[in-house]
Amino acid sequence: MSTSFIWTGIVIYILIACIVAYLSRRSSAPDMTDYFVGGRNFGGVISALSYSATTYSAFMMVGLAGLTYKGGVGALGFEIVYFAGVSLVAIFGPRFWLVGKKYGFVTPSEMLGARYGSRWVAIVVALASCLFLIPYSAVQLAGIGYLLSGMSDGAISFPVGLVIATLLAIILSYVAGIRSVMWTDSLQALLMISASVLVTIVVIDQLGGFFGMFASIAETKPAMLQVPGPGLFSFKTMLGLTIPWFFFSISNPQVSQRLFMPKSLGALRRMLLLFLCFGLVYTMVAVLWGFAAFEAFPDLENADLASAALLGADFLPPALSIVVMIGILAAAISTIDSILLTLSSMLARDVYGGFRSGATDAAQLKIGRFVIPIISLIALAFASLKLSLISILSVAASSGLVVMVPAIVGAFFWKKGTAAGALSSILLGGLFVIVMYMTGNNLFGLNAGILGLPVATILFVLVSLVTSRKDDVTHVFVDEISDQLAHMTK
Repeated sequence: MSTSFIWTGIVIYILIACIVAYLSRRSSAPDMTDYFVGGRNFGGVISALSYSATTYSAFMMVGLAGLTYKGGVGALGFEIVYFAGVSLVAIFGPRFWLVGKKYGFVTPSEMLGARYGSRWVAIVVALASCLFLIPYSAVQLAGIGYLLSGMSDGAISFPVGLVIATLLAIILSYVAGIRSVMWTDSLQALLMISASVLVTIVVIDQLGGFFGMFASIAETKPAMLQVPGPGLFSFKTMLGLTIPWFFFSISNPQVSQRLFMPKSLGALRRMLLLFLCFGLVYTMVAVLWGFAAFEAFPDLENADLASAALLGADFLPPALSIVVMIGILAAAISTIDSILLTLSSMLARDVYGGFRSGATDAAQLKIGRFVIPIISLIALAFASLKLSLISILSVAASSGLVVMVPAIVGAFFWKKGTAAGALSSILLGGLFVIVMYMTGNNLFGLNAGILGLPVATILFVLVSLVTSRKDDVTHVFVDEISDQLAHMTK
């Protein structure tokens, strides 16, 4: 494909995204709440589109497509488990929203620190989130690098793709904070879903139609269509991948922070329902895209190049390829800038604010904006290493974040949970996951994705049972919120 054609598409996308971001600004100077959670005033449709764009990143059309290319139908099972895990939002979403509104929380780590009565809980959650989310940010950058390099046959190098993505994410994050991200996310979500559906239909038609394509795959490599697939997935591998993915919606702070933003519980419910519709369609499209790439190019050395190879195929009109390329670029950017804002808000609100108890809102906002490019450059350096399959690295990051789940569940459903229990589960559980990955990720035949959550849960429960708790807000999180929700559903 012509490199000038690709550059034209990128420039047009950047200009439109920057204009939308600029128009989203408020005339008054923002504070922490406005800059990072949009004043808690977003409607259900905008929230759903932004939530979708943030959640479904380069992982889908690059990572999940690559996973399907390599692992066959098992990739669909893997993603469906995540999809089922979104049901957790129905349980925790209203609780996050209610306590966020009551106490003015800006970050999930701030919420946990208040629940357990410890600034150290907030600080540790914030730092642990940085540790595990920066690699996940790098995944998005790598996805763009692979995409642009593959489509241009190397004319746009992998590092150039990384730099483009990094600079754009910084710009969109800076312009108006979460408001620019929410509105550009909405644009990007519509582009993602419409372009991917249209082009997938065209590609499958070019490959002999739906039934013809799968008949050909069944003849040439039937294992691709048989559970668990042609060799990538085993029961233990699948379990290790899906457990962290199931809890993604509450363990990943860039996603759970979105639960503070809708203007009402009704808007939150609409957000969830619309997201589920979006997610089902996008999941099927990404998996079909991976199968189509396998049918068209069965001998790729790197499965993460499946999307790029398909978009560069001669049978696909260049204009459509560019539209999908921009859709994938938009998906990755939406996730990166959301992560940038979440991590910067945590570092400013919980780490800086935790050590400087008298820090003003303005000072915290200044720190938050200051660290955005620093986080971006660290992610850029990490992405340049080209580590592992995109899909596998994504789950590795979630394996580290899943150790926070016991403290999150305990915050709303277990009065005996203590700050010491939360700190132990996150610190020691996170260390356990890191050591697992550094030493081969195998203990008694099981990997960190399987063992991380039970280890963190055991630590949380045992330490909580032998330590004292503070009752400051425990009754609010566990009793009052449950009573309020029960009353609202009558």
